[in-house]
Amino acid sequence: MRTSSKRMQHRTARAALAATAAATLALTATACGGGGKNSGGDKATASQGSGSVSLPSLKGQKLEVAAVWTGPEQKNFQKVLDEFGKRTGASVTFVPTGDNISTFLGTKIEGGAPPDVAFLPQVGVLHQFAAKGWLKPLGTAAQAQLDKNYSTGWKDLGAYQGKQYGVYAKAANKSLIWYNTAAFATAAVSEPKTWAEFLKTAETISESGTPPVSIGGANGWTLTDWFENVYLSQAGPAKYDQLAQHKIKWTDPSVKAALTTLGQLFGNKNLIAGGQSGALQTEFPKSITQTFTGNSPGAAMVYEGDFVAAVISANTKAKVGTDAKVFPFPAVGSGKAPVVSGGDVAVALKDSKASQALLTFLASTDAAKVWASSGGYLSPNKSLDLSAYPDEVSRNIAQALVAAGDNFRFDMSDQAPAAFGGTDGQGEWKDLQDFLKNPKDITGAQSQLEADAAKAYAGS
Repeated sequence: MRTSSKRMQHRTARAALAATAAATLALTATACGGGGKNSGGDKATASQGSGSVSLPSLKGQKLEVAAVWTGPEQKNFQKVLDEFGKRTGASVTFVPTGDNISTFLGTKIEGGAPPDVAFLPQVGVLHQFAAKGWLKPLGTAAQAQLDKNYSTGWKDLGAYQGKQYGVYAKAANKSLIWYNTAAFATAAVSEPKTWAEFLKTAETISESGTPPVSIGGANGWTLTDWFENVYLSQAGPAKYDQLAQHKIKWTDPSVKAALTTLGQLFGNKNLIAGGQSGALQTEFPKSITQTFTGNSPGAAMVYEGDFVAAVISANTKAKVGTDAKVFPFPAVGSGKAPVVSGGDVAVALKDSKASQALLTFLASTDAAKVWASSGGYLSPNKSLDLSAYPDEVSRNIAQALVAAGDNFRFDMSDQAPAAFGGTDGQGEWKDLQDFLKNPKDITGAQSQLEADAAKAYAGS
């Protein structure tokens, strides 16, 4: 299935997410300154409540929505579902899937009890589900909102073999490093621009008494993001595309070079909060909160996407833009600073009026405005007024997201078969956790990555 769509997948991903390229420039300035026809949706007519999108009355109907989000991300999304329920009369239930989202949904679907709508964090999973006939195409009302508010590239990302299945209601810039401004001030360091400067900055911070880098290694997906940023900057876009499509093996010298570079951080316990073992026991949310909690933070820096802001705002007293700032992921060697992006696509697993109405709402500016106001969120919706975002940092990132550009790539693991790039405890997630545990064994890591990749790509 994936073989026939790889070229189209790459081309559409580039077109859709090129806007993220300029984000690093805007972020730097902000940080320094302080910033098939379907039945259900086709007949949406009478608008329930205020707003720009017309929604049907769904009084008495129940709707189940599944996504990977927990904590602040789930809480913020719940506001969107509450607004939808208020305007339509539908009763909406959120179901957390856990990190193994493809397994969770596959089991539900094969058991005859799928949720009405699900958010898929991987392009590869959308293609796999569509190929199996598990997804329902968008109705005309949802398609109309999509055509009005989204660029062609974003629409193509949610399509498969000429049919539109998804709405990319949430996007991410995954090339950001967040830092505790007080810790930087204590160590008398500034934002690094290169990998060499980043390591030197980390060493200086360590000498000042604060652990430099917090890593949420208990969640393997964070480690894939670390690798992808290093690899894209060091190996370049062409190699990145080849590895993402498994046209070159994970035993390639370019992978060895990237793991060697990453090992400069992973192999130095003095640069990692809790050392390697501590990082492997640190969940993603804790990696953030320990960086921005108290007068003696557990770390000075933490890597991850724009969605970190939601965790900071909800679970710490730190203020984004003041206590917590960001800088672009540093350039490695002679390469450019990387821009890796991702997104969550909403799809219908049931052919119903309610599921199509929710997709219509999610493609509108109304839903995006509710979501954006909570922070820790970026919308690909080009019609959304930037004033919907709660702070200057978010507004700068969002403005860059809808601007033109070409120096980006879509998250590599999200393009892979779920068995390799999207499943907890196996494939790339597990292999990079093993690498974090023993970063000296680069050859062993490459061999295991290639064995798992070969098996997953052959099976898809």
